[in-house]
Parts: sequence; structure tokens; C-alpha cells
Amino acid sequence: MAHAMENLSLGQRPEGRTLITASWVVGHKEGSHRLLRNGQVVFESGAILFVGHNFPGEVARRIDFGNSVISPGLIDLDALSDLDTTILGIDCHPGWAKGRVWPRSYVEAGPYEMYSQEELAFQKRFAFGQLLLNGITTAAPIASLFYREWGETVAEFDAAADAAGDLGLRVYLSPAYRSGGMVLEAPGKMVPVFDEKRGFQGLKDAIAYIERQNGRHGDLVRGLLAPDRVETSTLALLQRTDAAARDLGCKFRLHMAQGTMEVDTVRMLHGSTAPVWLAKHKLLSDRMIAPHATNATEEDLGLYAENGVSIVHCPLVSARSGSILNSFSSCRKRGINIAMGTDTTPPDMLMNLLTGLITCRISDHAPDRVRSADLFDAATLGGAKALGRSDLGHLSAGARADIAVFSLDDAIMAPSVDPITTLVVGGSGKVTRAVFVDGRVSMLDRKLAGFDMEKARVQAQAQYDGLIAKYPERSWNHPPVSEIFPPSYPIEVESHG
Repeated sequence: MAHAMENLSLGQRPEGRTLITASWVVGHKEGSHRLLRNGQVVFESGAILFVGHNFPGEVARRIDFGNSVISPGLIDLDALSDLDTTILGIDCHPGWAKGRVWPRSYVEAGPYEMYSQEELAFQKRFAFGQLLLNGITTAAPIASLFYREWGETVAEFDAAADAAGDLGLRVYLSPAYRSGGMVLEAPGKMVPVFDEKRGFQGLKDAIAYIERQNGRHGDLVRGLLAPDRVETSTLALLQRTDAAARDLGCKFRLHMAQGTMEVDTVRMLHGSTAPVWLAKHKLLSDRMIAPHATNATEEDLGLYAENGVSIVHCPLVSARSGSILNSFSSCRKRGINIAMGTDTTPPDMLMNLLTGLITCRISDHAPDRVRSADLFDAATLGGAKALGRSDLGHLSAGARADIAVFSLDDAIMAPSVDPITTLVVGGSGKVTRAVFVDGRVSMLDRKLAGFDMEKARVQAQAQYDGLIAKYPERSWNHPPVSEIFPPSYPIEVESHG
């Protein structure tokens, strides 16, 4: 890697042809990935020119990454873009008592932004840095609206676009919007409250944002409409969203079939599951990207397959909450396109691939219906297909030079077997050694261009601690933080005297 450092500059696209090689290259042929032992990848001006052996042309530089895997950059279509609040609920239940749903008292007092615009801009940049450190080159960000006044703001997404351009991350963006929210009326009693006018304004802002930002930073920034969740969206809002996505030529992402509260709420409001409700109104299509499908029925999954809806599978965050996709292999067998998302801290796609492999086999009660390569496909080819991008998710001539290099030298992963199986079963984002996005060096030796992640972590923790201190305001009966989030074990302090 020292040799690589001498020949590559962070934040810069190397001039002329660059040849990189390693013990393994994940190439692509006839629609599927191929492994090339001691393969080569050559790229120039953001595009891949050659993948194979013995490149016959002249190059400006040769970089040997040694015992590593040169891989397509990973695609994360539910990528965390804030400081994750779901981890506060890992051991703290029930969610309604832990500030996960606004109590009526908080609503009547007037919800407000719990972060400043400067803090929101910072945490987008920090989160994007985390994604690059984990080998993720394309991201569709997701953030919690629990700590927001209502939806996301144009200002923070202008900052997000600039952060993506500065750091060198390919992103699909626009502010999330909603026409309703869940309100806690009594312990365990959650009801939807709607303000459709506010939802329409959020959609209008998102459309204007996409029209203004689409294609910026050398086409690293493109638009994606992001209504927050199906239970907080009215039919009219979703109809207008679908029409806008068609007019803009972009996708829209809608979280549904992901939890008991959502399923029960949608049944109360519309008399069916969300996919059935949307199919009735002809709102399921290949324009839709739908996390998480963990509560999807057989009928729901059939409708996804019939209408070309892509699922975004986020197995780590789902499994932590006790739910799994039923199942990855059966969805593939139906012909449903599956992309991957991280949706939580850590934003480690390799960790998610392992969790997805394990939970699928638990759901199937069999070990032979899904392979490590199937999950890897979802994190590369599946994400590209969901976005409608034939030039992403694979390494072949003509594709964009979005590349992740994963080391196989980590002693914890030894001994190595098949390189993809080794990465999925024993790897983590911590073995990511280099990331190129559109040919630019976006991460090298755990460093980013113009952004010190170690220093930023201190600021991130301070902002997060400030948010936690405000949780009593939006928790039922306003208990102190020590009761909302008790420690794993009693904390003893030093006594004096």
C-alpha cells in the first residue's frame, strides 16, 4: 500500500490511464460476476477501459494492491445519513416509551428541530465518510424524522450534495417528506395524524431540489424522491410522487411491509396491506424501491414480482429488531430484484451480507438455497438494477470506475478460501483499503480527502449526546434519560471519603 500512496492522491482523479491489480479481481461477463486471479483493471477519466489479464496498452501508472480483492463499489440504497437513533432501542423497550413516537404532549408543545442546520450538514458529511470507509460508492441516504420538526429541509440537502461532491460519493438525493406522523395518545396506543398540505409542500420542494441538483458534481448527484413511510403518506401524496418520478425520470423509495405498527395502521386506514392498497391504485412499478419487506405477505411479494418493484434488504437492522425477510432465496426465486441497504450504525455492508446469509438460511431451514455470492450480487448488481444504472455495480469496459479494494491480509479472516465467501463470512468494512468513485480516489488507507474522521467523531459524539439529553421532552411522562436509556449494568462512581 505504500507504493499505492506514492502514486495516488486523495480527492483527485489520476491523469491518464491507471492500471490496478491484485490477487483477485471481480470482473463481469455475460451478465454475471467472474473471478480473475491476479487480474487487472484499467480506467481513465472516470470510465473503465479494460478488465482482464495482460493489458496491451500504455498506462500512466500501475498500482499493485497485493493480497486483496478489487471489487465493484458497493451500492447502499438505505444508507444512513445521520447519527443513528435506532441503536438507542437495541436493549431499551418498548419503543413507544423511549421517544420513538411523539407523545401528544410533545405535539401540542410544538415539535422543533433538535439539531441546527449546521449540525445536520455536518452529520451528512460524517455519515458519507463512514460509507466510503466501508467500501460503499453509491448511496441513497436515509435519516430519522423522529427528531425533526416535520420533514427534511432543502438546506441540509444542498449541504449533502456538496458533501458528496467534496468527498467523492455517488448519491441519490432529495429531502424526505410526509403527510402524516404517528402520535402516542396513551401507553401503547399510537395513531396517525395527517397534514396533507405539508406533505404536498415537501414533495414540491423535493421536485425543485432534483431539478436544480440533478447531475451536479460531475453527475455524482442524482435525484430520488423519498416519501418517508407508507403509513404516513396519503394516497394523493403517493399518486403525485409517482407522477413526479415518471416526469423526472427518477425512482422513488417508500418504506413499507416493514413492521407491525405499519401493517396494523395501514389495515386500519385502508383495509389491506400496503402493497395491496398501492396495487389497487396502480402505484406499484419498477419506479418504486421498497425497503424492507420483512412483514410482506405472500400476496405482497407476488405483487412486487408482478410489478417490478425492487426490495432493499437491510438484514442487520431488521434482525436486531427480531424480524427477517421471508426469505431472500424465495424472493429471488419469484424474480424480485433485491438490492441492499445498511440503515444503521455501523454502516457496514459486509456485515449486512453475512447477516443476510444467516437469516435467509434460518428462514429457509436449509443451508443450500442461498450463497455468499447471491448477497454480493444484491449489493452490486441488484442495487444498480434498482436504480436503472447498467453502468454501475460491475467492473467491465464502459462501466463507471466505481471500485472498492478489500484486503485479504487481515489475520482474523485467515485462512482465506474463495475470496467472496471470505469477505462475506469473515470480512467487515474495516478491511476496505481503497475506494475509487468515477475514477477519483475517494478513500485510501482509511483516509478521506479534506475530512478528518477521527476529529469528526468527537463532534459527532457531542451532537449525539446533546440529542439524547432532549429525549425526555418527547417521551411519555417525560422520565429522565437515565430511565429512558438505562445502562447495561449499574454504573459505580468513585467515592471520596
